[in-house]
Amino acid sequence: MYARVLLKLSGEALMGEQPYGIDVRTVDRIAADIRDVVARGVQVAVVIGGGNIFRGIEGAGGGMERATADYMGMLATVINALALQGALEKLGVYTRVQSAIPMTTVCEPYIRRRAIRHLEKGRVVIFAAGTGNPFFTTDTAATLRAAEMGCDLICKGTQVDGVYSADPHRDKTAKRFDRLSFGDVLVKDLKVMDATAVALARENKIPILVFSIHNSGAFADVVRGKGQFTLIDNGS
Repeated sequence: MYARVLLKLSGEALMGEQPYGIDVRTVDRIAADIRDVVARGVQVAVVIGGGNIFRGIEGAGGGMERATADYMGMLATVINALALQGALEKLGVYTRVQSAIPMTTVCEPYIRRRAIRHLEKGRVVIFAAGTGNPFFTTDTAATLRAAEMGCDLICKGTQVDGVYSADPHRDKTAKRFDRLSFGDVLVKDLKVMDATAVALARENKIPILVFSIHNSGAFADVVRGKGQFTLIDNGS
C-alpha cells in the first residue's frame, strides 16, 4: 500500500455519457472511489483537466491566442475541482481546492507547505489551474505536484484499462502492456502523458499507474496492486 498518491483525472472523465460538461452521478462515483482509498489511510491529492468544458489547444487551433486559450482551460479545471470537492464533502471527506491561479473567493491559492499539511491531516487536496502557466498540460501539472508533495505514485485514470500500442477503440489489434519503462513510453511515443510529464516523473523516480476510471472501485484496487493496469517506472 502506498502512503501518498496523486490521482490524475481528465476533464472528460467527469462527463459520463454526456457529450459536454459534468455528469453529477459520474462525479459522485469517482468521489466514492476516492473516499474508499482515503479510508484505507492513504493520503490522496488530485489533479483534474478541463477538457469537458474547454481545451486550450483546441481554442488555439481555432485561431485564439494560445496563452489566452490555455488560461481559459485552466479556469475550466477550477470548475471541475469545485464539483469534485462538493461531491467528496457530501460523503464526509474533508477536501481543499488549491488553485495555481489565485482566486481566494472560491478556493485557496497553491501553497506547497500548506498542501502537504492538509494531506498529513487526511484531507484530499485537489490542485486546480494546472501549473498556472500557459503551454503546460495538466499531465505536467500532475507530475510536478506529485514531485512537490513527495507522492509515491501517480495514478492516471483514463478511458481504457492501461497503455496500448494504439487506440484499442480504433485498432482491434492494439497490444496492451502490463509494464513499461519511462524510456519505452518516450521512445515509442505512447500517448500516456506528454513527454515533459513522463520525463519529470522519470527524473523524480515516481511510477505512473494507468487504469480505467470508468470501473467502480478501480482506484482502490490499483493502489493495492490489484485489477487491470499498466505500471510505468524505471524498470527492474
